[in-house]
Amino acid sequence: MNPEPQPSTEERGLSLLHLKDLDMLLETILRHARTITGADAGSIYLREGNALKIAYSQNATLEKNLPPGRKLIYEIFALPISAKSIAGYVALTREPLIIEDVYQISPEAPYRFEATMDKVAGYRTVSTLTIPLLTPQRDLLGVLQLINAKDTAGRIRTFTRVDLEAVSQLCLAASYSLQQARMMRQIILRMIRMAQMRDPHETGAHVNRVAAYAVELYEAWAISHSVPLQEVIHTRDILRMSAMLHDAGKVAVPDSILKKPGPLTPEERSVMETHTWRGGELFIDRSSEFDQASFEIALTHHERWDGTGYPGVLDPATGELRLETRRPLAGEEIPLLGRIVAIADTYDALTCRRCYKEAWEEEKALEEIQRLAGTAFDPSLVETFLSIHPNIQQIRKRYPDPVMEAS
Repeated sequence: MNPEPQPSTEERGLSLLHLKDLDMLLETILRHARTITGADAGSIYLREGNALKIAYSQNATLEKNLPPGRKLIYEIFALPISAKSIAGYVALTREPLIIEDVYQISPEAPYRFEATMDKVAGYRTVSTLTIPLLTPQRDLLGVLQLINAKDTAGRIRTFTRVDLEAVSQLCLAASYSLQQARMMRQIILRMIRMAQMRDPHETGAHVNRVAAYAVELYEAWAISHSVPLQEVIHTRDILRMSAMLHDAGKVAVPDSILKKPGPLTPEERSVMETHTWRGGELFIDRSSEFDQASFEIALTHHERWDGTGYPGVLDPATGELRLETRRPLAGEEIPLLGRIVAIADTYDALTCRRCYKEAWEEEKALEEIQRLAGTAFDPSLVETFLSIHPNIQQIRKRYPDPVMEAS
């Protein structure tokens, strides 16, 4: 049986144009670069001011030891853009760098390899290929670092000029997609900041966590249901963006309710609940898959598995918003993405501090999610969510809440 033909570097570059979400794009760029070169591991950094912040890290050797569905846990850190580190040096010079063995770097070189990372991970880095991600104007977007290229026999080899040329071609194609994805992310975050002016709880960190939790949960669900890989990639991309807008309808809720520090009255609660169908109205035209997903999530992320949620305003015959129907959805009537975001949003609300409550302990929050299985939440999705808890904790570290100033 002949192996399935692999796409060319050019085809991989073109495939990036279909991804709109920044996180999904970064993960795919790194995976493609590793596949092209046979790299065992790699990381991708994004520029934030005068520093490089790690965005994604992959390691095939370490991932082989993980349980099914579990992802690699790595530290979230930033490096200064300086000549002292390999990635920092490449960012500073805007030039690629091939190193045959990071433990044999010449004492005359300005950069050094930080061996502590290998010790913590139980890994041995040997060869590296580090490339700057640049705009056509040579502005720095970030840095791509590949680790331990392997030959067909699985032996570690040095990265070659051929590897460099192939990955450089991919990075050139990735540059445009990265700029577009960052612009899309900024547009969404600006919408969130508009909502935050009304609702202090609707922060960029909150929506990033909820969306990232939702993607992790969807991916684990999709794997267990044997969903084709291309469909998983496509849906993750749409879900990552649309889940960030789950509470967009709160812009239509009065400040007196949004900013109330204590419990809401029944009348105020009714007004607050309108944020679901108000959010749905923002995407009522549904002219794209993104609009459709955003519509479903905004409208249904407060429906409950047992049929006691809200708003239940979809006309079952026409699919239009009609307040007079008021029939709550139940079970699998609730769209899958709405059921997923319901769990992600609740978990984040439980584990984060609010002006009216302290953050719950992790164990207590998970017990509450488990308790709500079969009533508020799809029980099979709850089981999946609990099974990927280490991945969820990693996301919490990536998107911490801003430090609150004392009043």
